[in-house]
Amino acid sequence: MEGSAGREGSVDVESSADVESSVGAAALLAKVMGCTQISMGRYRKDAGASATVRVCQKRGAVFFKADMDIDCDGKRTSKCNSTTDPWFQSSTAFQQSDGTQLDAEKLPFIVVPTASAIWNYRSSGVMGGTVAAVIYKDRVQYAVVGDTGPSGIIGEASYATAKALGITPDPRVGGVASGVTYILFTNSRVSPIESHSGAVTLGEALAEKFLQDN
Repeated sequence: MEGSAGREGSVDVESSADVESSVGAAALLAKVMGCTQISMGRYRKDAGASATVRVCQKRGAVFFKADMDIDCDGKRTSKCNSTTDPWFQSSTAFQQSDGTQLDAEKLPFIVVPTASAIWNYRSSGVMGGTVAAVIYKDRVQYAVVGDTGPSGIIGEASYATAKALGITPDPRVGGVASGVTYILFTNSRVSPIESHSGAVTLGEALAEKFLQDN
């Protein structure tokens, strides 16, 4: 959902991505150099910006290269609430196995645009819990699809995803304006959605398969 404006920013934090992924960022990025476009048009990175981002397809995945705005929606925490985030919403498009909202502060998840004439994520085998490899610089972070956002804007992930990648996670001034690659492994799903260890295990296997198949 609508988040920060994608300002350039990074923090010097130790990332779980440094140790959770045996598949290197360079190897994955080498496989997504070109683009077989599947979106019927392009997305904006932020409201008012030009539409420049295409959704592309490879065997076993769809991907796009964009910015990262910060999604702090869902469970109210000390970092994600209506005081820290002026765009805060108390619900996410997909919920935990117990019916409660996702915890953006702790769970790495990404946001996909609400289905529209540009692209319907469901038609590409993407759903709540689909595993994604999110790449920034030399870091790979596994996440799940956890929320939906504006139909014409792309490039958003949870507070936890940004922090793990060394990107400033503050929903007001954090995020990064470019350089983030999102690879969504089609027809995959982590259950329960809140299991990050499950996302890592499945993500590793799917990333290896993606490298082999492309």
